[in-house]
Amino acid sequence: MNIKIRNKLLVILACSTSLISIFQACQSQGDINYARYYTNGKKLYDTHCQNCHGAEGQGLAALIPPLTDTVYLTQHRDELACIVKHGLNGEIIINGQTFNEQMPANHQLTDIDIAAIVTYITNSFGNKQGLYDVTNAGTDLKNCRH
Repeated sequence: MNIKIRNKLLVILACSTSLISIFQACQSQGDINYARYYTNGKKLYDTHCQNCHGAEGQGLAALIPPLTDTVYLTQHRDELACIVKHGLNGEIIINGQTFNEQMPANHQLTDIDIAAIVTYITNSFGNKQGLYDVTNAGTDLKNCRH
Protein backbone atom coordinates (compact mmCIF):
# COMPACT_ATOMS: atom_id res chain seq x y z
CA MET A 1 0.00 0.00 0.00
CA ASN A 2 1.39 3.35 -0.85
CA ILE A 3 2.12 5.81 1.95
CA LYS A 4 -0.37 8.48 0.73
CA ILE A 5 -3.27 6.02 0.76
CA ARG A 6 -2.25 4.72 4.18
CA ASN A 7 -2.09 8.27 5.57
CA LYS A 8 -5.51 9.12 4.11
CA LEU A 9 -6.98 5.99 5.67
CA LEU A 10 -5.48 6.90 9.05
CA VAL A 11 -6.94 10.42 8.83
CA ILE A 12 -10.36 9.01 7.89
CA LEU A 13 -10.20 6.54 10.77
CA ALA A 14 -9.21 9.27 13.24
CA CYS A 15 -12.01 11.56 12.02
CA SER A 16 -14.56 8.76 12.19
CA THR A 17 -13.54 7.88 15.73
CA SER A 18 -13.79 11.53 16.76
CA LEU A 19 -17.25 11.91 15.20
CA ILE A 20 -18.51 8.78 16.94
CA SER A 21 -17.19 10.07 20.28
CA ILE A 22 -18.82 13.45 19.74
CA PHE A 23 -22.13 11.83 18.76
CA GLN A 24 -22.14 9.60 21.84
CA ALA A 25 -21.29 12.52 24.08
CA CYS A 26 -24.32 14.40 22.72
CA GLN A 27 -26.75 11.68 23.73
CA SER A 28 -28.45 12.11 27.08
CA GLN A 29 -28.33 9.39 29.71
CA GLY A 30 -32.07 8.89 29.12
CA ASP A 31 -31.49 8.27 25.41
CA ILE A 32 -28.72 5.82 26.18
CA ASN A 33 -30.87 3.95 28.74
CA TYR A 34 -33.80 3.82 26.32
CA ALA A 35 -31.57 2.41 23.56
CA ARG A 36 -30.12 -0.20 25.92
CA TYR A 37 -33.53 -1.33 27.21
CA TYR A 38 -35.04 -1.36 23.71
CA THR A 39 -32.17 -3.36 22.19
CA ASN A 40 -32.13 -5.90 25.01
CA GLY A 41 -35.93 -6.04 24.90
CA LYS A 42 -35.85 -6.95 21.21
CA LYS A 43 -33.49 -9.86 21.92
CA LEU A 44 -35.65 -11.08 24.81
CA TYR A 45 -38.84 -10.63 22.76
CA ASP A 46 -37.34 -12.70 19.95
CA THR A 47 -36.53 -15.47 22.43
CA HIS A 48 -39.61 -15.47 24.68
CA CYS A 49 -42.49 -13.79 22.84
CA GLN A 50 -42.06 -13.80 19.07
CA ASN A 51 -43.01 -17.45 18.61
CA CYS A 52 -46.58 -16.66 19.64
CA HIS A 53 -47.03 -12.92 19.08
CA GLY A 54 -45.10 -12.81 15.80
CA ALA A 55 -42.13 -10.87 14.49
CA GLU A 56 -44.34 -7.84 13.84
CA GLY A 57 -46.49 -8.23 16.96
CA GLN A 58 -49.38 -9.37 14.80
CA GLY A 59 -50.55 -12.23 17.06
CA LEU A 60 -52.15 -15.37 15.67
CA ALA A 61 -55.69 -15.14 14.32
CA ALA A 62 -58.25 -15.49 17.16
CA LEU A 63 -55.83 -17.40 19.40
CA ILE A 64 -53.05 -14.99 20.35
CA PRO A 65 -53.63 -11.25 20.66
CA PRO A 66 -51.61 -8.76 18.65
CA LEU A 67 -49.35 -6.25 20.37
CA THR A 68 -50.30 -3.51 17.94
CA ASP A 69 -53.22 -2.03 19.91
CA THR A 70 -51.72 1.21 21.23
CA VAL A 71 -54.85 1.98 23.24
CA TYR A 72 -54.78 -1.33 25.14
CA LEU A 73 -51.04 -1.12 25.82
CA THR A 74 -51.35 2.48 27.04
CA GLN A 75 -54.34 1.79 29.29
CA HIS A 76 -52.79 -1.39 30.75
CA ARG A 77 -49.13 -0.41 30.86
CA ASP A 78 -48.92 -0.97 34.62
CA GLU A 79 -50.20 -4.55 34.12
CA LEU A 80 -47.82 -5.56 31.33
CA ALA A 81 -44.96 -6.61 33.61
CA CYS A 82 -47.35 -8.88 35.52
CA ILE A 83 -48.64 -10.41 32.29
CA VAL A 84 -45.11 -11.10 31.04
CA LYS A 85 -43.96 -12.56 34.39
CA HIS A 86 -47.05 -14.49 35.50
CA GLY A 87 -48.84 -15.17 32.24
CA LEU A 88 -52.48 -14.46 31.58
CA ASN A 89 -55.66 -16.43 32.18
CA GLY A 90 -59.03 -15.12 31.24
CA GLU A 91 -60.60 -13.00 28.61
CA ILE A 92 -59.11 -9.81 27.21
CA ILE A 93 -60.33 -7.61 24.39
CA ILE A 94 -57.83 -6.24 21.89
CA ASN A 95 -58.97 -4.09 18.93
CA GLY A 96 -62.55 -5.16 19.67
CA GLN A 97 -61.69 -8.87 19.41
CA THR A 98 -61.98 -11.23 22.39
CA PHE A 99 -59.06 -13.50 23.27
CA ASN A 100 -59.35 -16.20 25.91
CA GLU A 101 -56.31 -18.45 25.52
CA GLN A 102 -53.85 -18.92 28.36
CA MET A 103 -50.50 -17.15 28.07
CA PRO A 104 -47.70 -19.04 29.83
CA ALA A 105 -45.74 -17.45 32.66
CA ASN A 106 -42.10 -16.43 32.36
CA HIS A 107 -41.06 -16.71 36.02
CA GLN A 108 -37.38 -17.03 35.04
CA LEU A 109 -37.24 -13.46 33.73
CA THR A 110 -35.74 -10.84 36.03
CA ASP A 111 -37.27 -7.42 36.65
CA ILE A 112 -34.78 -5.81 34.25
CA ASP A 113 -35.58 -8.42 31.56
CA ILE A 114 -39.26 -7.66 31.93
CA ALA A 115 -38.60 -3.90 31.81
CA ALA A 116 -36.65 -4.39 28.58
CA ILE A 117 -39.44 -6.48 27.01
CA VAL A 118 -42.10 -3.93 28.02
CA THR A 119 -39.94 -1.10 26.65
CA TYR A 120 -39.58 -2.97 23.37
CA ILE A 121 -43.27 -3.90 23.05
CA THR A 122 -44.54 -0.45 23.99
CA ASN A 123 -42.22 1.19 21.46
CA SER A 124 -42.65 -1.21 18.54
CA PHE A 125 -45.51 -2.27 16.28
CA GLY A 126 -46.83 1.29 16.04
CA ASN A 127 -46.46 2.03 19.77
CA LYS A 128 -44.38 4.92 21.15
CA GLN A 129 -44.53 5.04 24.95
CA GLY A 130 -40.92 5.69 25.93
CA LEU A 131 -38.72 4.05 28.52
CA TYR A 132 -40.14 1.56 31.03
CA ASP A 133 -37.27 0.91 33.40
CA VAL A 134 -36.47 -1.63 36.11
CA THR A 135 -37.94 0.68 38.77
CA ASN A 136 -41.27 0.74 36.91
CA ALA A 137 -41.18 -3.05 36.57
CA GLY A 138 -40.35 -3.58 40.25
CA THR A 139 -43.22 -1.35 41.36
CA ASP A 140 -45.72 -2.92 38.97
CA LEU A 141 -44.65 -6.49 39.84
CA LYS A 142 -45.27 -5.81 43.54
CA ASN A 143 -48.86 -4.94 42.66
CA CYS A 144 -49.64 -8.02 40.55
CA ARG A 145 -52.93 -9.80 41.08
CA HIS A 146 -52.01 -13.41 40.27
